[in-house]
Amino acid sequence: MNQLSPSAQKIQNLLNALGYEYSVIEHAESTRTAQEAADRAGCELGQIVKSLIFRGKTSGKPILVLTSGANRVDEKRISGYAGESISRADADFVRTVTGFAIGGVPPIGHPEKMETYLDEDFLPYPTIWAAAGTPNAIFELKTSDLQKMTDGKIVQVK
Repeated sequence: MNQLSPSAQKIQNLLNALGYEYSVIEHAESTRTAQEAADRAGCELGQIVKSLIFRGKTSGKPILVLTSGANRVDEKRISGYAGESISRADADFVRTVTGFAIGGVPPIGHPEKMETYLDEDFLPYPTIWAAAGTPNAIFELKTSDLQKMTDGKIVQVK
């Protein structure tokens, strides 16, 4: 097995520590976009987990939305769930609250727990694929495990 980069290894170690037997795969090619990740994984676009960070306009708190690669997030809908207006976070804020750069933000492994919403459109899929800390690392997991790992609320995001 090839050696993982430090960020991808961090996610592999966390998966192992949580008792999951999932394997992080680091590709030579990019998995930065949902379409690139689907191409590398050989799956449908809808099976890709996009980890999007928003920021509460009043509280400044980070909000993690785990949405299907096929969907666009309805920010007004998420604002309703969060109880305040939200805006898309900038790259510096994303790195500060997750420890990862945009394009490789995994659904787990952040320095602190954050309010998390999970796209209901994942539910028909037995497995999905998520970023693993770098713009070319992903891992496959059972859809049901994503909710367990993140304690996210399953909602409509589009």
